[in-house]
Amino acid sequence: MNNLTYNFKNKELSFAIPKLMGIVNVTPDSFSDGGKYFSIDQAVTQGLKLIDEGADIIDIGGESTRPGSDSVSLEEELKRTTPVIKSILHLRKDAIISIDTTKSEVAKQALDNGAQIINDISGLTFDENMTQVAKEYDSCVVIMHIKGNPKTMQDNPDYTDVVKEVYDFLLVQSIKSKQNGVDKIIVDPGIGFGKRIEDNFSLIKNLEYFQSLGYPVMVGLSKKSFIGRTLDLDINQRDVGTVIMETISILKSARIIRTHNVKYCNQIVKLASHIL
Repeated sequence: MNNLTYNFKNKELSFAIPKLMGIVNVTPDSFSDGGKYFSIDQAVTQGLKLIDEGADIIDIGGESTRPGSDSVSLEEELKRTTPVIKSILHLRKDAIISIDTTKSEVAKQALDNGAQIINDISGLTFDENMTQVAKEYDSCVVIMHIKGNPKTMQDNPDYTDVVKEVYDFLLVQSIKSKQNGVDKIIVDPGIGFGKRIEDNFSLIKNLEYFQSLGYPVMVGLSKKSFIGRTLDLDINQRDVGTVIMETISILKSARIIRTHNVKYCNQIVKLASHIL
């Protein structure tokens, strides 16, 4: 719903106007920026830069979820993410930090250190303890749809009706979360996660349908392969295509955009806010 407001520790976010989630991948192998921010100092600097460019939320991830990627150990993921969360919040006490993880212990330690959102690409299905952690900390959760797992998700994914199937999954998972005491929910159709090119376009075309779930709709499509393959562009040439698809998504009711390029997307929001 576009008129929702969620209260966080130091501020509230109203989704009447789209909000921006800036991506900080503390990984050596993420598809777009793997290795760029692998050191703690680089990751912290990037997070602060994104806040200065207009990010409302900083999403910190310590495990790549690109197609074909392998999982990392709990210890490694904690080693990558915890110092970055601590440092950013030390320097920007009112920052809203999201932890991009499917492991409940990573989420728990992130929340212990001041994060306020769990961004779980599995829609709370890979770790049965994730919902309990979210309830315990009164955390906001992003429930995303994925078909399979990052290692296998692009191995011939198939749908009869992709919009209905993704909607039904998000409906079931959001109801379960609500029944288990999680009140702040964001839904994400999972662009590029176990989807064919045509599936991604169908989901974006029908984003308004997901409003009826009753929660803010988030999309993450920044530089993704469906843009590159449609336009025949490599990863470093997809900024314009990304801006176009992020603009369409906002006009189609997306209220959180997860993006690598906060500066460009902030311009979209400022212009679109006069139309919405």
